[in-house]
Amino acid sequence: MKRKDLLTEKQNIASKKIDSCSTIDILNIINQQDRSIAENVSKILPQINDAVEIAVATIRKGNRIFYLGAGTSGRLGVLDAAEMPPTYSTPKDWFQGIIAGGKDALVRSIEGAEDQPEDAIRDLKNANLKKGDYLIGIASSGATPYVVSGLNYAKSIACKTAYIICNPKPLIPVDVDVLISVVVGPEIITGSTRMKSGTATKMVLNIISTATMIRLGKVYGNLMVDLQVVNDKLQDRAIRIIEQLTELSTEKASNALKDAKGSVKIALVMVLQKVSRTEAEKMMKKHNGNLRAVIGDIDD
Repeated sequence: MKRKDLLTEKQNIASKKIDSCSTIDILNIINQQDRSIAENVSKILPQINDAVEIAVATIRKGNRIFYLGAGTSGRLGVLDAAEMPPTYSTPKDWFQGIIAGGKDALVRSIEGAEDQPEDAIRDLKNANLKKGDYLIGIASSGATPYVVSGLNYAKSIACKTAYIICNPKPLIPVDVDVLISVVVGPEIITGSTRMKSGTATKMVLNIISTATMIRLGKVYGNLMVDLQVVNDKLQDRAIRIIEQLTELSTEKASNALKDAKGSVKIALVMVLQKVSRTEAEKMMKKHNGNLRAVIGDIDD
């Protein structure tokens, strides 16, 4: 198979005359094509499940998760990793995004960076990828030398690996533990994989990281109880969560959050179990940070 044979490189019949359409018709074509993405992701949930199980096991063993990609794929990996600490109070090294071309590639295209396989090995070594870590490669085509090289290197040092692509199979074969193939079909603009492929990739990354955080006890019900209070918006959300689960007034919920040094989980345990911050911290540690194991079910 050659690159021209990839579905993501084929011409999309539905958008073949898009340049002659009115603006609203252009928007309708794009929207209609985008509607199929969630359905296509639903078809590969078993593979995503396998990827999540590895992620959960990796973190529980004290290892880390890395995303590796080039261009849009790399930027999406960096974005997902960057959102984990403020959203779920994860250590900064739990999720790490690596993009071909380095930080400069986040804001501008670094031509040819994806074609340098040796750079992937260098970047992973610089990030201290080690045995037991988990590398998730991202490449819509399944043909990015930088990503393929990184996956092969990770496998060689006994890391778990997954590969997110947007074609039925990768153009360049690579041995991975989990292959996540989201078949999105031809792009609206031929070969422009920042479109449907980018949307599908972000959806899969969101699912993997969110499900992993849920499994690790970072969520109570569907409430973000392990967020970091790093701005006014998140402080307001934290206070509202405490109010909801404890029926305290806004003022008392705010004071509880302060007494817990900004930890929603600790504040909830202090209030609901009527214990000191030190005791609450001990209880949470005993149950590996799982709030439900400490406070049980609340009709919220």
